[in-house]
Amino acid sequence: MSKPIIAIVGRPNVGKSTLFNALAGERISIVQDTPGVTRDRIYADCEWLDRSFTLIDTGGIEPEAKDIILQNMRMQAQIAIDTADLILFLTDVKQGLQDADSKVADMLRRSGKPVVLVVNKVDNFAKQMPDVYEFYNLGIGDPHPVSAASRLGIGDMLDAVSELLPVREGEQDEDERPKIAIIGKPNVGKSSIINRLIGENRVIVSDIAGTTRDAVDTTVRHNKKEYVFIDTAGLRRKSNIKEEIERFSVIRAVAAVERADIAMLVIDAAQGVTEQDAKIAGIAHDRGKGILIVVNKWDLVEKDNSTMKNTEKEIRNTLSFLSYADIIFISTVTGQRFMRIYDEIDLIMANQNLRVSTGVLNEIMTEATAMKQPPSDKGKRLKLFYITQVSVKPPTFVIFVNDKELMHFSYSRYIENCIRETFGFKGTSIKIITRERKEA
Repeated sequence: MSKPIIAIVGRPNVGKSTLFNALAGERISIVQDTPGVTRDRIYADCEWLDRSFTLIDTGGIEPEAKDIILQNMRMQAQIAIDTADLILFLTDVKQGLQDADSKVADMLRRSGKPVVLVVNKVDNFAKQMPDVYEFYNLGIGDPHPVSAASRLGIGDMLDAVSELLPVREGEQDEDERPKIAIIGKPNVGKSSIINRLIGENRVIVSDIAGTTRDAVDTTVRHNKKEYVFIDTAGLRRKSNIKEEIERFSVIRAVAAVERADIAMLVIDAAQGVTEQDAKIAGIAHDRGKGILIVVNKWDLVEKDNSTMKNTEKEIRNTLSFLSYADIIFISTVTGQRFMRIYDEIDLIMANQNLRVSTGVLNEIMTEATAMKQPPSDKGKRLKLFYITQVSVKPPTFVIFVNDKELMHFSYSRYIENCIRETFGFKGTSIKIITRERKEA
């Protein structure tokens, strides 16, 4: 089931990144006292009580003049409105109510989306509450006083958020069609792939990077089966972002991947694989989605007998964490290997839903530990008691051990590889959770 998306919206330097870090529980965004310095990762999975959600920090506005501030704020707020299920509207008690706050509040009010008004930098509730009451003038509900830096008032704010979050019970059960998010840098041919699949120019195709602004859902029927393709705005390197809207394509990519079963990473054959491709793929990998790597524009590459092999080796080196993902080489112009896309999607969906019996899993684990002895530390050796599969999408396994601290990442990966050698799980990540259990 996809998580609700919450976007933090506000003027520069009101503390969006500080609040984001406080909620995410780690320092993810760079925080400075200069407007528009958010340059790092802008999304995180969060939990509060029994609710989980994806939080997005929309910072990064670089004002040059007042009219530019308002223009960028409108753009930022509009994208948050389009994408998010709920908006945290952040203001600053020390700066007071600003005209720009009122302009964005008008947009949020007209949107119909649920909004939680947050007044930040309230370090002393007793002294500063009269200043907080001023924000009732925005007309979008009760202001919630917090201090993101000191982590004061955040619990009450999250309680208000939980009450407004949409309930998505059974949404995924109703629509069992495979959902594929097409992700990648701008101008690698994502929209062209969809146009080729549906046989018509439904999605705008242009050589201008970033033509696709919104995530577009397209239903394609193949062999009496329906597939939903989600086209996203291309993600480009931060140094190349000249328009604020390009930066927010990350938000749409996160939202699209969250809704999808499979992420299809499109790489430009002429440009080759880049570090940015790895970052884009990481969004899907972190969320346990199925992944297919598609190398597009293969018709433009001069080839010899080893070109495909060398290209695949380069991709594997850069995307080393996606060793489980298949790579196919296609051309939207000639249609080369296009039908194989459906075969790969069907295979990945089957593997994402594959269940392995507990008995067979424990046989694999017993054989694995016999072949490679578990690690030890200070005379204490790791013991693996039991393994069982607890869920699918992605396939998730729980291993009960005597001491979690002894379960090194490398040994967990070794167990994963042993499971893959037996069952494949091609195209999907595997999640392994370690739990402690006292010895009998």
